[in-house]
Parts: sequence; structure tokens; C-alpha cells
Amino acid sequence: MEIPFFSFDKRNQDVREESIKAFEKFFDSKWYVLGNNTSEFEQNFARFNQVQHAIGVSSGLDALHLSLLALGIGKGDEVIVPSNTYIASVLSISFTGATPVFVEPRYETANLNPELIKAAITSKTKAIMPVHLYGQACEMDAIMAIAKEHGLYVVEDNAQSQGALHNGRITGSFGDINATSFYPTKNLGALGEAGAITTNSESLAQAVKSLRNYGSSERYYNEVKGYNNRIDEFEAAYLNIALNHLNSWNEERSFLAAEYQKRLKDVKRVELFECAPGSTSVNHLYVVKASNRDALRKELADKGIGTQIHYPVPPHLQKAYSELGFKAGYLKIAEKLSQEVISLPLWLGMEVKMIDEVCRVIESSKS
Repeated sequence: MEIPFFSFDKRNQDVREESIKAFEKFFDSKWYVLGNNTSEFEQNFARFNQVQHAIGVSSGLDALHLSLLALGIGKGDEVIVPSNTYIASVLSISFTGATPVFVEPRYETANLNPELIKAAITSKTKAIMPVHLYGQACEMDAIMAIAKEHGLYVVEDNAQSQGALHNGRITGSFGDINATSFYPTKNLGALGEAGAITTNSESLAQAVKSLRNYGSSERYYNEVKGYNNRIDEFEAAYLNIALNHLNSWNEERSFLAAEYQKRLKDVKRVELFECAPGSTSVNHLYVVKASNRDALRKELADKGIGTQIHYPVPPHLQKAYSELGFKAGYLKIAEKLSQEVISLPLWLGMEVKMIDEVCRVIESSKS
């Protein structure tokens, strides 16, 4: 049985007819940037995230970067970020001139460990960037309490967890300003690059709208040095359609993840991640830990089962950050996770018999 790591087939089928009609309307409108589709999506996405404002931008990385700039973060500042996140989180900090300060995750959840944050705070610290990894909400109540105590901003990286909850509150609504990605493989994926920012602050929303549009609120008048980070009209139109399906898509992902949990909970070959108390996951990825990960991955590949590694090299050991001077062994939990994690197939339309086959191969693994 060939089981790919990912498939767009079911998702595309769900929205095909609506998307074609939306494209025709978009094409005939002759208005392709910052029009009615963008305004409608921003209103709908703000409502979904239970915030006052959402601003569409060109990618998740741009969303993070503009969020930090809107807060005035720059050279000489420090931003706390998980040591095991995707590189985009860290790049966004570097792009402002600020310094990323890595804090380890909990090994059990892969999310930022609030108990380690205080020790990383200095007089230069300006913000905390929790990353809701793999679809699970971070322990946001504890993180927000620390931020309040020390007068720090919070910028949620919500790229993988649209719709996840912590103690009944949706991710993307906790921080001062928050960023998400609509890269095509995300739970709410676009047809290309796109992202968004969420906030309850009118001033931050206006700052981001200016920054994404060359630093201009009125055409040809530029208040600040801005960027061309606008979402395009068709991506916004498509995301409006996809957003209507997101809850049902997340439910399907949760069902599939639960099937994995049932079949793998007693399999000694792998260790499952836990959800933190009060947190839920929208299962953007289904990731397990295996001490002999590479051998297991080969066995799965030999049986026609696709897998991925999210992520094989933690940011502090990337060549791009060699100037920070980190050596292997400094951030042990991130490094251990990078050597053990393996993402199993999980996609809309996946059949339970496929999960049975993946789990059968894992259970019979000789590695």
C-alpha cells in the first residue's frame, strides 16, 4: 500500500467549485491587491480568532517580522523564542536587528517550557514568542503571566495551530500581536504564500497595515520605511472559502490523530507526545519520537510510506546562526528532539486502513 506523507486531493475537492467561481469573479473584477476580498477575509479571520483586527500579509515570516516591527523591537533588543522552532520564527527576530534568545521546550509536549522563561529574561528582553508547534496550543496562561510580571510583549507564532485552544481560548488571541502562515500545507492553507496578523490593538493594526504597504496609509504618502508585504486578492478570496471548512477539517485531523494514538500508545518502538493540561491540538502534524528514527523511517519508506522530519537541525546549530557561537550539547532538549522526531502521514481524506498499515509497520519494526 503506497501511503504518501501528504495529499491535497480531499481538500481541493472540498473547495474546487467555489474556488473556480471565486477565481472568475476575481479575474473579472480587475482589482487584484487590497480590495474587497482582502477586507472580507480580514473581518472573517478576526472573527474566527475572536480578536478585533486581522491583517492579511504575504507570508507567515512577513507576519512575524511586521508584528515585531510594529512593537518597535529592533537592534539591542532580545526576544525569547523556543529552541526547537522552525527557522522562520528566528529569522523574523534577526530581520529587526534584535537577538533571539533560545529557551528549551518541554520534552513531553515539544512546546515552550514556561518554567524556563524567567531565567532567560534580561534588561534587554522585549518580547516572548511562543510557537504553537505541530498544532498544539502552548501553555499560554503561564506565559502571559510571566510577560505581565516583567512588562514584556507576547507575539504568538500561530502558523501551525489555527483553531487550537488553551483553557477554552483560541490561539492567536492571547498575545499583543500574533502571526500566522497560510503556506499551502497548513490546516488553513492558501494556494501559494500568504499570512496574517491578529491583534486587539487598533494602533498596532494600523501600524501593520502601513508597514505591509510601503509604509503608507494614503497612496503616495509614506509615514515610515515600509515593505511590500501585501496579501493578494485571489489568495484572500480562496482563504475566505477555506475558512468556512476549517473547523470540519480540524475535526477530521483530530479523528485521524486519535486513531494513531489508540494504535501506538502501547508500542514501545515510539514515544508519543502529550498535550499540556488545558491545551488542545488541531494536529497540523502527527509527530512521534523514536530513538532509532532514521532506521524506522527507512523501514517505512521501504513499505511505500512517506514521512518527514520536523525539524532535523535546530536553529542554534544552523550554519546561518553560526555567529551566535552555539555548540552541540548546549540546548540538549531541542537537539534530542531533532534526532528523534518523525512525522507520520496525516491528511484530509486519509483512510483508517492506511493508519492501520503505518502502525503495523512501526509495531513490527526491527530497528
